[in-house]
Amino acid sequence: MNSNEILKVISKQWCSLEDLKKLTGLGKNNLLKLKRDIKNNLNNNSIPNKLLPMNEVVKYLNIDIDYLKKLDRKEE
Repeated sequence: MNSNEILKVISKQWCSLEDLKKLTGLGKNNLLKLKRDIKNNLNNNSIPNKLLPMNEVVKYLNIDIDYLKKLDRKEE
């Protein structure tokens, strides 16, 4: 995925398992484990069952949004 595609995925409010797969490239079992780890780090249980807050996913995966924006500008 290029920087523009990553920025489009992380611009969503919620992260689905498919979005997580796009960001990490992991298989289903590892995705479920990663999702469980991220969800366990949250203290709030009032999130939808199949979704994760995208801001928490970005933090957990340590995605540098400013760097992606710089790359996106260079690609144009």
